[in-house]
Amino acid sequence: MTINRSLRTLLPFAAGVVILMAGVVTDYDHSVDFQRYKTYSWLKIHASDSLWEGRIRHAVDSELAAKGWTVAPDGQASVAAFGSTHTQPMLNTFYDGFGGGWRWHGFGGLGMATTTVEKVPIGSLVLDIFDSETKKLIWRGRASEVLSEKPEKDEKKLEKTVAEMFKHFPPREKD
Repeated sequence: MTINRSLRTLLPFAAGVVILMAGVVTDYDHSVDFQRYKTYSWLKIHASDSLWEGRIRHAVDSELAAKGWTVAPDGQASVAAFGSTHTQPMLNTFYDGFGGGWRWHGFGGLGMATTTVEKVPIGSLVLDIFDSETKKLIWRGRASEVLSEKPEKDEKKLEKTVAEMFKHFPPREKD
């Protein structure tokens, strides 16, 4: 497939947008005193791949245990997790031919640009923590690109992502 000059100009911009969308974001109810929570129970875990439900539970349990929280049948907080995967097209453009380099009339001289489309797995994870008594959302963590292109690396990437989500957990009161 050959691409025209305007599409070629948009490719670096689109790649930059994808990079900006990646990462971990957390938010919480600033009026909640998180120091009063010591126990939690699982409300629900849903992942598009059922193998990931246990992996998500293990990663979250490990992080919350490190923060001093313990699992209890009727915990003070309730945790829900939603993980999904989909494929996203990634465009790879290769330039070949004679006269490579920037020219007055665009990139290349007599060369051709070839673009291929590759399906890349993209995974997202949303973790919600609710106050069990009031049923109100008190904390949310979101991560995109939890999956890598190599399945053998995905479990470690999940653990690192969940650790990043809980890096500043529980939120401290502002002085």
